[in-house]
Amino acid sequence: MLTEKPAAAAALAARAVGAPANPATLVCLFEGRYVPLSEANVNIMTHAFMYGTAVFEGIRAYWNAEQGQLYALKVREHMERIRNSCKIMLMDDVPSVDQLASELVEVLRRNGFREDAYIRPSFYKSTQAIGVKLHGLDHRYYILALPFGDYVDTNVGVKVGTVSWRRTSDPAIPSRAKIVGSYVNPAFSKTEAMLNGFDEALVLSDDGHISEGSAENIFVIRDGVLATPPVSDDILEGITRAGIMEICEELGLRVVERSIDRSEIYVADEAFFCGTGAQISPIIEVDHRLVGSGGVGPITKRVKDRYFEIVRGNVAAYRHWVTPIYPA
Repeated sequence: MLTEKPAAAAALAARAVGAPANPATLVCLFEGRYVPLSEANVNIMTHAFMYGTAVFEGIRAYWNAEQGQLYALKVREHMERIRNSCKIMLMDDVPSVDQLASELVEVLRRNGFREDAYIRPSFYKSTQAIGVKLHGLDHRYYILALPFGDYVDTNVGVKVGTVSWRRTSDPAIPSRAKIVGSYVNPAFSKTEAMLNGFDEALVLSDDGHISEGSAENIFVIRDGVLATPPVSDDILEGITRAGIMEICEELGLRVVERSIDRSEIYVADEAFFCGTGAQISPIIEVDHRLVGSGGVGPITKRVKDRYFEIVRGNVAAYRHWVTPIYPA
């Protein structure tokens, strides 16, 4: 049974639901108990700390001030994906989607956010041991949440640079699993791009096709058609990406999944990144070349505006995307 320490319970009781978040009083689920985030610590000998043997999800929750409601986005889809990541990493006996979803809701309720938030569930190899392997190790999990704004610019647009680093391929570290250790690859890419004066990276696959941003899926628009790399080009099987396709179908926009050459984005009419962190971020320049007119294109704006209406719970037809956190 999940419990909480008396100090944490007292702190929570002193806060009304919906009170502004204070980092010192954030509450998380850690190894089966709701505790202050400051108490959720692991030993430095923990296998996941030593070798990056953990998986995670990033999930957003959006505050709707008019409704007085916080909506978590695509919770079940994220929990299904983290369970698949666990399977790839030889983590068995993982809680059900229903249990994980319920615990995520409880973490958000206990924190009482009245602002946009970010939620990170993670399963990690908890055995304290030296040795590179996946089998024969215990695992545990946590769910934390914190206030969170824009990770990448969603309004003016971003300037992007192609980097020398290549996306890790499936035979090396599978991109369809969100493996903590694999995010050193995006870190190399993001840092190279930013040190070269760009906002974000354009990362190519081993065979030279566009794969992703540092941690975002991509759509390239030419002649009114949206193209996005296929899952076989070493991309994360993005939940936001799938949602964008659903929106495009509603808007009567054609989407194709195919390999995209680096130079094709130079002559594109529009392009944008998407993902939990990036949301929808227009790309206005690539490798010092303007994309289209160098501003937010009309198709990107249509998709982006619809997306943000949906995620804040304002579109009845898309209520299946969002989970309300606070009781009506």
